[in-house]
Amino acid sequence: MNRLAQKLHNLSQRKKRVRSTVIGTTERPRLSVFVSNRHIVAQIIDDSKKITLVHVSTNGKTTTGTLTEKAAVIGAEVAKKAKAAKITKVVFDRNGKLYHGRVQALADAARKNGLEF
Repeated sequence: MNRLAQKLHNLSQRKKRVRSTVIGTTERPRLSVFVSNRHIVAQIIDDSKKITLVHVSTNGKTTTGTLTEKAAVIGAEVAKKAKAAKITKVVFDRNGKLYHGRVQALADAARKNGLEF
């Protein structure tokens, strides 16, 4: 197995391990974070009804700065949309990524703007 295949395999194992314990309910939906090389996507998902309640992405936006700064903007924006949808408590799903850098910036900005997790 080459290095890239091994990294993807390890990511999928971490993702499965996190998702086995993190489940979004109607009272506490799941805040899922996806980070690619260019974009960041944050969704608030109700797993019991299998619907997405709130969705925010950097795709199509003209924000400037580093990806960590964009992650903080997305975190603040998802918290504001969650407040508008009357969601205050969520379960954080880091999607197999380490809680560091971009994921941490998004989570801190969401907490700062009123989400509890």
